[in-house]
Amino acid sequence: MRKFKRVYIEITNVCNLQCNFCPKTTRKLMFMDEKSFEHILSCIKPYSDYVYFHLMGEPFLNSNIEKFLELSDKYKVKANITTNGTLIKNVKDILIKSQALRQVNISLHSFEANNSEVKFEDYLQNIIEFCKEATEKSNIICSLRLWNLDTKYKASNNMNIDIFRILEEEFNLTYNLKDSLKGKNSVKLSQNLYLSMGEKFKWPSINSKEIGERAFCYGLRDQIGILVDGTVVPCCLDSEGKIPLGNIFENNLDEILKSKRAKDMYDGFSRRVAVEELCKKCGFINRVR
Repeated sequence: MRKFKRVYIEITNVCNLQCNFCPKTTRKLMFMDEKSFEHILSCIKPYSDYVYFHLMGEPFLNSNIEKFLELSDKYKVKANITTNGTLIKNVKDILIKSQALRQVNISLHSFEANNSEVKFEDYLQNIIEFCKEATEKSNIICSLRLWNLDTKYKASNNMNIDIFRILEEEFNLTYNLKDSLKGKNSVKLSQNLYLSMGEKFKWPSINSKEIGERAFCYGLRDQIGILVDGTVVPCCLDSEGKIPLGNIFENNLDEILKSKRAKDMYDGFSRRVAVEELCKKCGFINRVR
């Protein structure tokens, strides 16, 4: 049986921000319920030991987050969450006590991409307090992300400079973060706490210019995604479900993965060829070696 390194589960496609780098979804806005989530866990358990609450949407908007983590522990799968961090204070205790939670990825670049009424200092302080408590009281890995660079590794953004300064002070760093990130994209701030930087994230779109057929991707090899309505997609970048392989609430997952469309994609990438239109327009295929 094929084993995936991760299965992305979109527990909601609703978000509380309007980030300028996000394509926004045109799909029906939904929140996953407990029954649906447990059904997905029972289906994917033979295929992976790691789930990621991520595709579109802000996962902490789903009021079932505590129950989802409890169910993840019941099915012995490790949960990973990607969040914009604005609601971290509301769920801090739930996250820290969870036995299933492995990692929390916080997209700090979300703040600058919005006209938020929340003060930047308050936003960052809530995140720092969570990271300190989580790394002291649990084994949770915290990853702070600044994926907002126009040119790789050049932190000219004023907000980034302020974040560096605050992190240096809060974690008593004896080195300059900006200098430390030159030539690499990640640095360890303390035990189980990391800061990573990268170029601005661009979601692939079916309307984008075609990059070419020559490509390789780990979609259907290392990962699959499951949208909030149950649609199974080959990777976490198919935000609109443009490559629907089946529906996990209607079809057997093994049958979905053995479908002609899934097999053609898998075999195509084995030959370094993108057979789906969305894949031909995805910039991330050029990052895979």
